[in-house]
Amino acid sequence: MSQESAIQRVHAFIKEADKILYGKEHEIKLVLCCLLARGHLLLEDGPGMGKTILAKATARLLNLELSRIQFTSDLLPADITGTEIFDATQGAFRFHPGPLFSSLVLADELNRASPKTQSACLEAMEEHQVTIDGKTHQLAEPFHVLATQNPRFSVGTYPLPRSELDRFLMRLHLGYPAESFEKKLLLHGDTSVDLASLKPVYTQEELKTDQNRLKDIYADPKVIDYIYRILQSSRKLSVGLSPRAGLALMRAARAWAFMAERQFVIPEDVQAVAQAVLAHRLEAEEFADASALVTSLL
Repeated sequence: MSQESAIQRVHAFIKEADKILYGKEHEIKLVLCCLLARGHLLLEDGPGMGKTILAKATARLLNLELSRIQFTSDLLPADITGTEIFDATQGAFRFHPGPLFSSLVLADELNRASPKTQSACLEAMEEHQVTIDGKTHQLAEPFHVLATQNPRFSVGTYPLPRSELDRFLMRLHLGYPAESFEKKLLLHGDTSVDLASLKPVYTQEELKTDQNRLKDIYADPKVIDYIYRILQSSRKLSVGLSPRAGLALMRAARAWAFMAERQFVIPEDVQAVAQAVLAHRLEAEEFADASALVTSLL
């Protein structure tokens, strides 16, 4: 498969997704960038802002099996990972996989679940496997978690710990829709009926092929030095960026360069993805406005 066909898929994804989330082209590009970089995505906004419909549209356009988990305070770890159930006909326990065993998992309102249930996602997100009763079960490939959460301090939420936030390559805020789209929404009603009209633009093999192409995107030593200096500047603060944050920034910048039809990374690629990759890793009580902090680091 040629580079040209890969770029055609990128443009097709953006065009099709724009039919559902009109006026949010930058956010749509970041969603695809995150998945091409083999990352997990966290969408944070209030209810009714389009988080779930974006997840469903992404699954359809990437032709991935979608599994939705509605997180609630009484959800148990076994409810999402699966469990061993005794099969009387076989006289033995048999593993029944949970909803994590899908290519794209929509973890809806993740921060409404208890910390114990939230932590059950950690191994799956990092290792692409779950361990139950001492047995390891591999998850699907590709495997991505697209989680939504309500804003911090909402009633009935448990803040995600830094260790779990760090598993997400990016965090996005969709924000309110553009004026023209919101008026269109008021005129025609819910756009969810349009999901069926979206045409898949990827196969799973094409997605994996494009993900593998990122290894060939060249990063000049000066770009590496630029990313390193961003990390070093953050470490002068009480909450510094980890080496894993630097790796995440590099992966996302490579994906952004790929989407821009380049075989090399430039500083503008790093800047384009920095807010989505770094802000949630810097967030702490003393830095309420993490976005402004990322801007100052750049």
